[in-house]
Amino acid sequence: MRVPLPPQSAVVKRLMPRSLLARTLLIMMVPLVVVQAVALQIFYGSHLDIVSRRLSAGVAGEIATCIDLMELLPGPVDQAWIVRNASDQFDLALRFEPGAQLPRGQVADADKFSFVNRPLVLALQDKLLRPFSVDSKSDPQAVLIRVQITGGVLDIDAPRKRLFAATIYIFVLWLVGSSLTMFGISALFMRNQVRAIRRLAAAAEAFGIGRDPGPIKPAGATEVRQAAVAFNRMQDRIRRFLQQRTEMLAGVSHDLRTPLTRLRLALAVMPQTEALRQDVADMTADVEEMERMIGAYLAFARGEGIEQARPTDLSAVLEDVAAGARRAGARVALATPAELVMPLRADALRRAVTNLVDNARRHSRHISLAAQHHGERFVQVTVDDDGPGIPLDQREFAFKPFESGSSGGTGLGLSIARDIVRAHGGDIMLEDSPLGGLRARIQLPV
Repeated sequence: MRVPLPPQSAVVKRLMPRSLLARTLLIMMVPLVVVQAVALQIFYGSHLDIVSRRLSAGVAGEIATCIDLMELLPGPVDQAWIVRNASDQFDLALRFEPGAQLPRGQVADADKFSFVNRPLVLALQDKLLRPFSVDSKSDPQAVLIRVQITGGVLDIDAPRKRLFAATIYIFVLWLVGSSLTMFGISALFMRNQVRAIRRLAAAAEAFGIGRDPGPIKPAGATEVRQAAVAFNRMQDRIRRFLQQRTEMLAGVSHDLRTPLTRLRLALAVMPQTEALRQDVADMTADVEEMERMIGAYLAFARGEGIEQARPTDLSAVLEDVAAGARRAGARVALATPAELVMPLRADALRRAVTNLVDNARRHSRHISLAAQHHGERFVQVTVDDDGPGIPLDQREFAFKPFESGSSGGTGLGLSIARDIVRAHGGDIMLEDSPLGGLRARIQLPV
């Protein structure tokens, strides 16, 4: 069965870097490198190639002229004159080996040479029309050319500077140097721009989980500065909204509790006759239930937006919650580190864990409260009980407001707890407990 290939767009997305800095540098550098590669190809394919062929043709013509003169003037005096003039006029060092023969395997073949030496071999083949060999590796300053002539082998040392143009190295150095220089300048500039974006993202994340970072200083490009100014205005508007809502809810709480307090006092002073005692007790219980429900409703509506996150010992908070549950008659086992300090809104988190423990207390006999590190970035708090639990398909439904799963409840405990934990940047999950009942697992960022 043939495995289908991933679409081209998916491959490109997988190969693309993730960060804005890397992507911006890639966008800037790829066109530059492509343009310079095209320029290098054009330069070498036209200008440099032509120059190399002309230099090689000139040296090959001079060698051919010297060979023709040596065969035309075979006398020792003429030979010495030719060698001397070749050195003075052409900068070629000539040595004659009488009776020598070029080995057949050493005869030059243009196809066996690199693109740097091939123009010289082709030029010698065109000018000499006789066996020869080329050695460009033995001497770093010269190329050794051996030519089979009448009576022996002529050795020629041709300077490399006469055969190969050095402009290619200068050009390549210029391309690489300019690319690296532009990359460094671009990286320095873009890092400053990205730093402002990262600062804005960190401030938004901190504000979203209840840690007030205060106004951030606008920096970077104009668009980034505008985003920072808009973020500061958003923070101010949210703070004013929370303050106004809290003040309004405080007034609503006072107005609602005042008539309930009068009802409680009226019930307290009513004559406790045998006929009215049960009715008074029932009405008193109703008033207490109404006060409790009003408190829960106000806590759900108010949230904990005013409290600021501060370094808090989570272990101490859980010890307070466990102590309160034990005073209410619950059997709570506590397992926490000696100290677990992290940024928290202590009162809000205490309310969230208390709601979870109260839910467990109403449905079970044994409760286990524990906290531990979960990796390097999170802390995990678990509340286990041995009660009947909640079916899997109803666990998410249990977090909905006013959807009480038990008699006497408002249905706000889990909703308030999840709201508080998510305001800290974490979440609550309901799972099966090792004790046989329900586990509420809180995950908080460190």
